[in-house]
Amino acid sequence: MRLLHTSDWHVGRTFHGADLLTEQESVLGGLADVVADERVDVVVVAGDIYDRAVPSAEAVQVYERVLGRIREAGAQLVITPGNHDSAPRLGALGEFASAGGLHLRTRISDIDRPVLLRDDHGEVALYGIPYLEPEVARHSLGIAERGHTGVLSEAMRRVRADLETRQARSVVLAHAFVTGGEACDSERPIAVGGVEQVPGSTFDGVDYVALGHLHGAQQLADHLRYSGSPLAYSFSEARQHKSIWLVDIDKAGLAGVDRRMLPIPRPLAKIDGLIQDLLTDPVYEQYREHYLSVTVTDQVRPVDALRRLQERFPYAVHMEWQPAGGRSGETLRYSEAVRGRDDLDVACCFVAHARGGEPTERESGWLREALETVTAAESEKER
Repeated sequence: MRLLHTSDWHVGRTFHGADLLTEQESVLGGLADVVADERVDVVVVAGDIYDRAVPSAEAVQVYERVLGRIREAGAQLVITPGNHDSAPRLGALGEFASAGGLHLRTRISDIDRPVLLRDDHGEVALYGIPYLEPEVARHSLGIAERGHTGVLSEAMRRVRADLETRQARSVVLAHAFVTGGEACDSERPIAVGGVEQVPGSTFDGVDYVALGHLHGAQQLADHLRYSGSPLAYSFSEARQHKSIWLVDIDKAGLAGVDRRMLPIPRPLAKIDGLIQDLLTDPVYEQYREHYLSVTVTDQVRPVDALRRLQERFPYAVHMEWQPAGGRSGETLRYSEAVRGRDDLDVACCFVAHARGGEPTERESGWLREALETVTAAESEKER
């Protein structure tokens, strides 16, 4: 049996305000071609199908079209929710969907109820462990131990107990932060206080563990891997090449795992420099079609910098101002900063501090006019 391991689709997510649905459908729909070309039997998706618990209608439509293409290509699907998903919504009509080859494992009560698929050597049992929020899950599981390790250990105890009753090879889908994994900026933390990581040994006793949650593809052990997200969702992922794992299960269990790279619909890059150089230097022309994070290094903060940058780089979505050599001047407490100064001096000082340069004569006039208007209004109230 051949599996395709993917996760963290985050359908409906935006990138610094840019809509990604078209790129998401292109890359995810392309999984159907991998299914056909590589003769994949089962696609397993380890959580975070959507980016939010209540996805938009457009996100749901993309999800449905992607699943339809994968199913038409010949693979069944096993899906479990992540921390971004609403498990009840994702699992709606799950019993009916299974008849068409879409197997949804979204309930804690179903942790030890595998999807059973057959190949020439017998059964392969695929267990879906939905994202387990510790305080909620421990009551459902009937355990006293708190934290992610406690609830996942109990989930895996139930999986292993069920496996003992079967003559089957095994695959587990789980959405968790396993110790040794490397995180990115785009992942939502799954712990509020306490420890969110769990040891890899928690998942001992099965042939392959398809992990979700971390957005970079990584191998923690031969049988323990993150597929990562199919698209980059933060600039911390700019150097990652997104991929999926092809997992082969033979008569004895795990036979091999191969990586397949995914297309990059729009590359990411970070650039920095003086605003005038960024706008005119030919060396930056290569970034015109990239999603860009731009750091402007002028000593004085340029006016309307992002809009000006977007005239040359239409996909510049993030801009920071970091003056070359750092910002000069000591930082004073508020009481010290305003001592002995009138309102206009304080306002002009704030502009200079925030922008790195003194206000122009015209700007000083606007500040003076605004302060005089406020003073006049307050005087009118007192009468």
